[in-house]
Amino acid sequence: MRIIHRPQTNPYFNIAAEEYVLKNMDEDCFMLWRNQASVIVGKHQNTLAEINLDYVQQHQIPVIRRLSGGGAVFHDLGNICFTFVQNIESEKIPDFKKFTQPILSLLQSMGVNAVFEGRNDLTIEGKKFSGNADCLYKNRILHHGTLLFSSEIEDMSQCLQNNAIKFDDKAVKSVRSRITNISEHLKSKMSVEEFIFTLEKYMVNLYPQAQLAELTSTQIETIHQLVTQKYSTWEWNFGKSPKYNFSKNMRTQKGGTLEVCLEVHNGRMEEVHIFGDYFFKADTADIENALRGQLHKEENVKLILRSFDLSRYFTHIDETEIMSLLF
Repeated sequence: MRIIHRPQTNPYFNIAAEEYVLKNMDEDCFMLWRNQASVIVGKHQNTLAEINLDYVQQHQIPVIRRLSGGGAVFHDLGNICFTFVQNIESEKIPDFKKFTQPILSLLQSMGVNAVFEGRNDLTIEGKKFSGNADCLYKNRILHHGTLLFSSEIEDMSQCLQNNAIKFDDKAVKSVRSRITNISEHLKSKMSVEEFIFTLEKYMVNLYPQAQLAELTSTQIETIHQLVTQKYSTWEWNFGKSPKYNFSKNMRTQKGGTLEVCLEVHNGRMEEVHIFGDYFFKADTADIENALRGQLHKEENVKLILRSFDLSRYFTHIDETEIMSLLF
């Protein structure tokens, strides 16, 4: 077992690092790491349906798609992530309990009544502090989970406040649970850094042959390339969302009601329909046609809208209101 110390807190780098270790290293590995404030969505989720886009953009919170399944989660420096990457010899996949048992054993030794519940959760007194997910690549498995230690729960609730009414899709939906921080249940006060050190030390003792290591400069450079090519791109983080239907309506300040219905596939708007009791001088079918086939991406949509004199198509309705309706 190689225990890799990961001091980096850039979420794009950290999610890319997991793919690198899974696909480019041969030995079993364990990693503890933290992300700056970010939202991490499951591989098969519709990103826009999982996040509060306005809040995320206003606070410049990165949104990154990971390799594993499961639901969307909020990360910050009060949350600890743990990752196992191991070789498997058969098609029998180790269950989540195997990977989470060291976490439970440590917490129980510290007087915390932590247990495994449901499909993939760790809880204390019925409240979730850890969610887990995994993915397979050839003969290797990546299992990772979160450990809420002193996370800002209010920020979490704001980031993950989505409006499911806007979306009709087959993507995996996140299930919200009552949550808690580990620090609230410890017998004595401990910082998140101290807990990481304690857990790392516990893992070293659990695996006598364990070797402490850090990523080399060459490995770090390769991971940065993966960030540039994949994990920092709109195409991966948003465009990979499954096919979905999007609809939203609003009463504008001066121009009446407006409704938009979209059908999006591979990140592109295949169908665009605009309805409402608004007044107009030019047919909004022109805008519908211009948007069809384009990416459901704010920068792209804004450029298309600005190629029109919107006042002719929507009397007393401005660009800001139209944009808010499309996302």
